[in-house]
Amino acid sequence: MQAIRKSVFLLITLSLLVSCNGTSTAMKDDGTTQTRKKVVGGGCDGCELMFVGMPKNIDHIDTSAGWNEKGQKLAISGAIYKADGKTPAPNVILYYWQTDNSGVYSPVDGMAVEARSHGHIRGWIKTNPQGRYSIYTIRPAPYRDRSSPAHIHISLKEPTINNEYYIDDFQFDDDQLLTNAIRQQADNRGGSGILKTVKRGNLELGTRNIILGLNIPGYPR
Repeated sequence: MQAIRKSVFLLITLSLLVSCNGTSTAMKDDGTTQTRKKVVGGGCDGCELMFVGMPKNIDHIDTSAGWNEKGQKLAISGAIYKADGKTPAPNVILYYWQTDNSGVYSPVDGMAVEARSHGHIRGWIKTNPQGRYSIYTIRPAPYRDRSSPAHIHISLKEPTINNEYYIDDFQFDDDQLLTNAIRQQADNRGGSGILKTVKRGNLELGTRNIILGLNIPGYPR
């Protein structure tokens, strides 16, 4: 019983040592403590590839390699806000990667080997002082096995957050593969990623505003 009480006390103590600035304190085997930084967003498989090939100078507007390829031309724009949902968030890097018009993450010659799994339609924007961004690309096709709706993956890197993290993909409200069940399972990280697009000539337009920290595990408050 005494051993159980000690274990419970230790767990409570360790939980109280988690601070609001994104660090936690853990007990080592020798009885001393060490401080560890928390991973905002809970980790992300592949998000770290945003740093592979990242240009030094990033604009708030990006035109993807797919823009001149076969497919429906697509423009996505919006603003990124701080956690209050009102204050523009400048200098946030948004990295995106997507399938091509055939539903494949298609690499091209000359790509870095480690980034080939993201395909060649990938890019970066950095929000301007008003938090604005725009992406010109093509609408991605769903995977060839139609196992999920068409989507564009997103990861973010904020100036004051140590690690990158993902938010909900861009998806399309008129996609027949985007079922009610899938909609209800969405985490809404950063807010809903479902785009209601409109056509203007040969261009499809979509808008998404993003709120930093919204539904992001471990986000500092």
